[in-house]
Amino acid sequence: MNILTFDIEEWFHILDSEHTHADKQWNNFESRIEENLLGLLEFLDRTGQAATFFCLGWIARKYPGVIREIDRMGHEIAAHSDMHQLVYSQSVDGFRTDLERSIKSLEDITGKKVTAYRAPGFSITEQTPWAFDVLMECGIEIDCSVFTSARAHGGFARFPLRSPCRIERNGSSIKEFPLSHYKIGLLRVVFSGGGYFRIMPYPLIRHMMKRSPYVMVYLHCRDFDYGQGKIDGLPLHRRFKSYVGIRGALAKLRRLISEFRFVDLKTADSLIDWDSAGTVSL
Repeated sequence: MNILTFDIEEWFHILDSEHTHADKQWNNFESRIEENLLGLLEFLDRTGQAATFFCLGWIARKYPGVIREIDRMGHEIAAHSDMHQLVYSQSVDGFRTDLERSIKSLEDITGKKVTAYRAPGFSITEQTPWAFDVLMECGIEIDCSVFTSARAHGGFARFPLRSPCRIERNGSSIKEFPLSHYKIGLLRVVFSGGGYFRIMPYPLIRHMMKRSPYVMVYLHCRDFDYGQGKIDGLPLHRRFKSYVGIRGALAKLRRLISEFRFVDLKTADSLIDWDSAGTVSL
C-alpha cells in the first residue's frame, strides 16, 4: 500500500529557525503557495492521481482559495496544525487550542469534517503521548505524525510498528499511519518524503519502494519550487537538506507515480482490516 500526501505550508515555514518562528516574521517573506499549489494540482490532474493534503489553518485563513481549489479538485483535506509549531514545544492546552482553530478554519471553507492530522515536523514524540488524547477529543480519527526513527525534531524511534495500526490511550483508540522507513541491518533509512526524497537517487528509492509493503509519501510545494528564497542562518546541513534536489524533484515524482500505484489516505483507510491491525498501547 502506497499513500500520497502533501503538507500545505509556505516555503518559509522552516522549523527551528529564529528567522521563521512566528507569523510576525512570515509577513517579511514573499508568498508562493498559490502559484506552487496550482502547478502541483495541475500535475496531479494530468496523472489522474488523488492525494491527501495536510493544510495549515493559517493558510486556510490567509489564502482560502487554496483550500477551496484542493477540495474542488476532489482531494482529501486534513489538518497540519494551525501555526506550524512543534507539538513538544506547546502545553496541552496550547496544542488543543491550535488544533481546534486549524480544524475550524478548514471546515468553515469546505463544509466537510476534518478527521486526519499530521504534526509539523512529525513532532509527536515518546514524551508527548498526551497529544493523541487531544486529537481524539477534537474528533481526529487518523493520525500521521509518528516518525519511526530518530530525527532532528525528536522522532519516535521506539514505536514498535512500521505499518498502519491502532494507538490505544485511556480506553480510546486512534488509527495511526506512521511514516515508513527501510531497514538495512540496524539502520533505519527514511526515503519517502521531503529532503530524503529529493536527496536520494531515484533507483535507490525504487529499490526501497519495491521491497516495502507500506509506504507513506509526504511532500511539500517547496520541494518542487526552485525559485524560492533562502532562509538566513540555517546551518550547513539544514541548508543542504532544505534545498538540494529541488530542480529534479517533480520529474522524480512523475516517475514514481508512473511505476507505482498510490492512493489517498481515506482510500487507504477503507482498504485496511482494522480488526486485524496491530495495536500499540501508550
